[in-house]
Amino acid sequence: MGTANGRAALGEVACRYQADEVRPEDLPMAAAEALAAGLDSPALCDLAGWSRNADARDIHDAFEQALAECGIGLPGPDVALRHALRRRAEQLVGGGIGPADLARDDWCETEPETAEERAFLALIPPCECCIEYTLGLGEQAWAAGLRAAALALTAAPPPGPGC
Repeated sequence: MGTANGRAALGEVACRYQADEVRPEDLPMAAAEALAAGLDSPALCDLAGWSRNADARDIHDAFEQALAECGIGLPGPDVALRHALRRRAEQLVGGGIGPADLARDDWCETEPETAEERAFLALIPPCECCIEYTLGLGEQAWAAGLRAAALALTAAPPPGPGC
């Protein structure tokens, strides 16, 4: 049922949805994109036709049904947050964000399971205003250490079920 690329893309949307990176009103478009990528299921077709203004709970339920029909599980919030952490590390390594951008994210609920995740999280200040207080004059050394930890995290196997 569907292509591997479409299934991977829809799995990524599911993971990002669980990490609060995708809003419910964006799920009908994600369903349409999955159909265009070759996936097909009755619930996916139905969801693709929904309005962005539909009830968020109804969209959520339809999305879960579409995932189930496509053989994709909705990851738990803990796995989704760990994948989000990895995506942010990839963005840092790729130059899409700077070190200070990581302090704008709320990682307090992320429970690291690997040494790479722990090392990366340990270097992120709890909030943006704490960067200067926490780091003092060592900001360049911190940024270099954070980049090294991000490289190690992105090189490690991804957490849990694929997202």
